[in-house]
Amino acid sequence: MLRNSRLFGHRVETGFPDLPILEVSLRTGVRVRDMENLKRKQVMSQKEKYKRAAKGDIAYNMMRMWQGAVGPAPVDGLVSPAYVVVKPYDEANSSYYSYLFRTAAYMQEVNKFSRGIVADRNRLYWESFKQMPSLVPPRSEQDQIVAYLRAQDAHIARFIKVKRDLIKLLTEQKLRIIDHAVTRGLDAAVALKPSGIEWLGEVPEHWEVALIKHVADVRFSGVDKHSHDHETPVRLCNYTDVYKNDRITDDMDLMPATATAAEIARLTLKAGDVILTKDSETPDDIGVPAWVPKDLPGVVCAYHLGLLRPVPDRVLGEFLFRAIGSARTAQQFHVLATGVTRFALGKHDVKNAVIALPPIEEQENICRWITDECQPLDDAIARTEDEIKLIREYRDRLIADVVTGQVDVRGWHPGPDDVVDDAALAALGDDSEDVTEEEDGDGED
Repeated sequence: MLRNSRLFGHRVETGFPDLPILEVSLRTGVRVRDMENLKRKQVMSQKEKYKRAAKGDIAYNMMRMWQGAVGPAPVDGLVSPAYVVVKPYDEANSSYYSYLFRTAAYMQEVNKFSRGIVADRNRLYWESFKQMPSLVPPRSEQDQIVAYLRAQDAHIARFIKVKRDLIKLLTEQKLRIIDHAVTRGLDAAVALKPSGIEWLGEVPEHWEVALIKHVADVRFSGVDKHSHDHETPVRLCNYTDVYKNDRITDDMDLMPATATAAEIARLTLKAGDVILTKDSETPDDIGVPAWVPKDLPGVVCAYHLGLLRPVPDRVLGEFLFRAIGSARTAQQFHVLATGVTRFALGKHDVKNAVIALPPIEEQENICRWITDECQPLDDAIARTEDEIKLIREYRDRLIADVVTGQVDVRGWHPGPDDVVDDAALAALGDDSEDVTEEEDGDGED
């Protein structure tokens, strides 16, 4: 056991604007940011303050180290001022220590050494990090452990990719079922009429073609996540809640926040409401809907979301949710979304989007049919997601056992199937909420 100051030095180097930008994944460590396919807003106005991380250095996010936001730099690059960069001495394999630092036991130690006013905003500064004790196997064993774990990671990454591909196929099948039901109905023999809209094609002759503004009250501009003393406590339905769930219900872990009386009156969620994402880092994430089955007093709609309140006797909230989530309607939003690094739908765009609208009774039948038809697919998707969760738990346990010497891998030799592809290891990362943001940018209190 040695303190980290015996294993690492502190690197604080700025003024390298031509180096690539690095980002930290909670599961896969540090990687080069894909600037051609931006997934999140970039704030690069003060690039001269960004810190250089040399290849093999360890970089960690001061406020997210306790979650595993740490890893070795794959190339020379730049990290946010909110990160700490440490350079390994000869006796330290930075990949071994990145595995060690992301174990649950070590992250508990990180919490003990972190400092801050609020627990989830605690920061691990270099002065505290260097005092932390770490295991020190012989360098040859560190190298062997890294080789073994990378080989196991390759197998796990291939498993996760296969499961994700299956989820994608199941989701596409589900969308085809929904798309046909909300644009053509359930009766294959029904007479059709031209909708007058090229992308929509023909619709049943007794259906309407309606603008959303004629069937729902569209409300934009929600509550931010910050709390204010003069406002009323509420729970916040935010972007992630909508993006990851078809329904918003009272048993969800919704973020506490505050709102004004006017915001509460206008944005409290009611039965039948449909919420959709109105801006995002990619146009494909625009217009993703969720439905509110029951009144949710004390829950309000957050910023970055639009709230659609159906007009009674015109459209059911569940049908509106299905229609907006269909491939053809979603394509309208993708086309209308504007932006460069962040894409957004205007309120006018949502109000003037078109849906095919059957009578209320038929809407009810369509919704019931979609639920029945999609249930086996939803069950299969849930089982597959559980399998991914279990393999991740297995990986976490394996890493913890190997890096602490509970499993002896000194005699391990790679086999023909133990091929490691750095690009394929990216599948170890989460689909979303995996990469830490720049947080407060300058790293200052």
